[in-house]
Formats: sequence, C-alpha cells, structure tokens
Amino acid sequence: MKPGFKWLIAMIALLAIGGIGWFSYQQHFIHHSITSPQRVEKKNVKLVALGDSLTHGQGDEQKQGGYVSIIKQKIEHRYHKTTVTTVNYGVSGDRSDQILDRLDSQKQLRADLHSADVVTMTVGGNDLMQTLERDVLMQSTSSSVQKSIDQAQVTYQQKLAKLFNAVRKENPHAPIFVMSIYNPFYTYFPDVAVINNAVVQWNQATASTMKNYHYMYFVDINHLMSYGQYTTKAQREQLVQREQAVNHGKVSQSRALSIMSNKDHNLNNLISTDDNFHPNHRGYEQIANRLFKSMERHDDWEFTKE
Repeated sequence: MKPGFKWLIAMIALLAIGGIGWFSYQQHFIHHSITSPQRVEKKNVKLVALGDSLTHGQGDEQKQGGYVSIIKQKIEHRYHKTTVTTVNYGVSGDRSDQILDRLDSQKQLRADLHSADVVTMTVGGNDLMQTLERDVLMQSTSSSVQKSIDQAQVTYQQKLAKLFNAVRKENPHAPIFVMSIYNPFYTYFPDVAVINNAVVQWNQATASTMKNYHYMYFVDINHLMSYGQYTTKAQREQLVQREQAVNHGKVSQSRALSIMSNKDHNLNNLISTDDNFHPNHRGYEQIANRLFKSMERHDDWEFTKE
C-alpha cells in the first residue's frame, strides 16, 4: 500500500472515531438537559418577616415599613418575573421569648410561616438591652457586668433555640436570614468597651446557635449601623478622643436617656433622630442592601426546579 494511501486511511479512521465521540457527547448533553431540572424564577415569592422593632420598621421617618418594604422592591427589581408578597410580624420591644409566645398563640402567624418561601428575622437586641439597662447603666463594676452578660447569654441562646425550633417546625425548608444587632449608642460612647464587647458577644451567640440549623444565614449589620458615617479607623479614633473628654469611658442612665430624648439630632446619620436608637430610612436602606447581598448568594428561595 502506498504511503499516501495509508495516510488517507488513517485520517478517515480518526475522523470516524471523532464523529462517534462527538455524537456520544451530543447524546450525553441532550440526555443531561432533558433529565436535569432547570432553575426557573418563581412568579410569586412570599416573604415572612418575624422579629422586633427593626422588623416593624420603627424609626423609619418615611413610614414605609423599614427594611421589609425595601427588600420587596429590591427583589422585584432584580428578578423581573417575580412578585413579592410580604407579611410583617415585627413588634417593637419584643425579646426572643416574646416572639416565640406570639408564634405559639397566633394561628395566622404559623400559617404564614408554613407557606413562606423565605423568612427574615431580627432578634436579640431587647434581650441584651434588658441586661445592659440593669447593669451597665446602673454603673455596676466591669467584672459584675461581664458575669451578668455571660449568664444572660446562656439563657438567651436557650430561648433562641426554642424560637428557631418553632419556626423550623412550621417550615423546615425556607431559607432564614437573621440580622445581627448593633450598638445604637456607639457614636456617643465609642470608648465604653463593655457595650461594644457585649454586642459582639451577643452576635456570636446568635451565629453560633444558628449553626445547628440548615438554611439559616447570619447577616452582620453591627459595624454598618454602629459606625454610621465613621467608616475609617482614623474617624473613629477622633470620635473616641472627643467622647473621652465627656464620659471618661463610662455611661450613665441619665446621659443615655438624654441622648434618646434629644430630638432632631444624632451623631450617626443612619440612626433615627426621633428616638436616637432605631434606624432611620437611610439606615433601613443600608440594612436591606446587606440583607439582599446575602439573599443573592443563597437564592434557592427565588427559584423552582422544572
């Protein structure tokens, strides 16, 4: 056989083998496409918000419902095929055990949780405030305050686990996004370490408890809301130097109450000037931004498989 003819036979064989391989690949691709479910945007998403005053939207001067109404707009803007229904079960002043009491006693709340595609929660701030008001604001010693916070943390985690269990009983699968707490007094008492440390400790307790549950995501807004416009270390150091001359590393109940009653002014531009404690509308926008980033990363709530 001539060399040129051998070369031609070899090329035909390679092409034939390649054709078989390409045919097999196409068949595999078609089979995979047919048998693998595709993620499709839901036409309707139900978001149930459960929690305290931050879920209620207290401090929102535009009276638009705080982060809950903002997150609805963000979802519908991002996912054009989706209409979002929100149900807001936020009650100002509620501790974790009081939120649980409402869940146990309100049939409609349980029904809404059962049918929710996604759940958002704010919890823990009032649990911690109960301890801080009793100890820090009453000028207790640092060691006794820390001991009290440690003891309260254990109780808080027990209550939080009961709350999470109750929510998961109604809905085992919907993603749950839990927002951290923050220090609303940071700009006035940036040098009072006991409050800053307590907030960090409380958030760690919440995040740690959440690890025992599937599809739960911690949304950290502590520094975002506590620092406000003081975003750099240099800015915060200047804030500390200025405040040390006033409070000398201590906080009194009278000064805290004075700050909260000082209308129309706050050193933190994300905090409401109505009570100098809760977020204003700009603050709720920032919270919603942080929440939405987490919801985009964990977006099973938005899609169904077909």
